[in-house]
Amino acid sequence: MRTAPLAVIFFLCCSAHAQFDQILKKADETLNQRRASGLTNDKIVAGLKEALRVSTGKAVAIAGKPDGFLKNEAVKILLPPKLKTVGAGMRMLGMGAQVDELEVGMNRAAEQATPYAKQIFLNAVKKMTFSDAREILTAGDTAATAYFQRTSSGDLTIAFTPIVRRSMEHVGVVQQYNRVLSNAPGGNALAGQFDLNRYVVEKTLKGLFLILGEEEKKIRKNPAAQTTTLLKEVFGVK
Repeated sequence: MRTAPLAVIFFLCCSAHAQFDQILKKADETLNQRRASGLTNDKIVAGLKEALRVSTGKAVAIAGKPDGFLKNEAVKILLPPKLKTVGAGMRMLGMGAQVDELEVGMNRAAEQATPYAKQIFLNAVKKMTFSDAREILTAGDTAATAYFQRTSSGDLTIAFTPIVRRSMEHVGVVQQYNRVLSNAPGGNALAGQFDLNRYVVEKTLKGLFLILGEEEKKIRKNPAAQTTTLLKEVFGVK
């Protein structure tokens, strides 16, 4: 009897193995779909709200603590682009300390304003519909963060603006800003042309949403971040 070439045997084995892997994958997908379909609408919404409460709480705690912005390179508020040339000129003239003080002050204002976001985030959760919850559950890794950006950015901006202004006045940012402009070559030309308060508010929101997105990813992907039974049930099987 003629023996099949080794290459043919190898090909058949690999083909069978690949088919078996596909069968296992399909079975696993079917099982997950059945498990996911067992989640009630109320449980899905409850799980999402709990996840949002956990992730927003952690994000606010991370960004709202001392050095939460200043020592985090991903969200640190740097000198505004319009002032970079001015800042570089001041450093060349040996006045870099004033520039550093301005950056520190902006980040301190962001850290002091951030805790006020928690209640606004919780209010946004109340607006969530079942369709919102299902979309967040099945969409991308930062779908919940995108939901917050869509539903609460306006409220956050309105709430943050006076808080950031008071914080910057308290930590001396306004005085530092005016001192930088008055001492820098060409700085006076920028006076009145740039809204520093708005800049800090926008950067605070951007940094907070960035941190929130990272916390959301952890809940979705890291079982250790799914700290309650409900989170594990909802996010463990999408």
